[in-house]
Amino acid sequence: MMSFPNSLLDGYRNFMSGRYADARDRYRQLAENGQNPTTLVIACCDSRAAPELIFDAGPGELFVIRNVANMVPPYEPDGHFHSTSAALEFAVQALKVKNIVVMGHGRCGGIRAALDPDAEPLSSGDFIGRWMSLVRPAAEQIGSNDVMTPAERQTALERVSIRNSINNLRSFPDIKALEEEGKLELHGAWFDISTGELWVMDSETLDFIRPEI
Repeated sequence: MMSFPNSLLDGYRNFMSGRYADARDRYRQLAENGQNPTTLVIACCDSRAAPELIFDAGPGELFVIRNVANMVPPYEPDGHFHSTSAALEFAVQALKVKNIVVMGHGRCGGIRAALDPDAEPLSSGDFIGRWMSLVRPAAEQIGSNDVMTPAERQTALERVSIRNSINNLRSFPDIKALEEEGKLELHGAWFDISTGELWVMDSETLDFIRPEI
């Protein structure tokens, strides 16, 4: 029988004696009353870009969806399995969140691979290859720009992908209707792992700017 990773058990012990002990009453309240987060964050599954840490969120404050390259697919009620769309539906219809934030990050492995047509494991037949096809048109356009450096091309695609995901959010009828009614706001953000900088997307110009902290 394989043993459970000791590093996780050590972390759990620290959690119980630290964070859980400090927020014991909060956890009990959440267990009794359920969760009521006002913000959904769609983030990358990259281990370096955890939204709860970046936004210093406590238990029950954020509803988080994480996938490769923090992408939102278009609305496709086709009977197949759609985990991101299902979580979106739950957040919007059941939890009634007021904000949806699509948060990308610098040095994203999925975005880097999308810019390299020969990258592994992005073959046309596997799961991740199919998933990253969501950003392929933009990747081909940005990848052909010889004036930009590779790092500039990657940052550009990371941010363009965020805008694409926000556009795809609006293809969901409920999300589109709630935004038009002023009951739901859509936001874009980009986190630089190396510097800790957070850039947010201006809703009018679509430019990414650094907010005053």
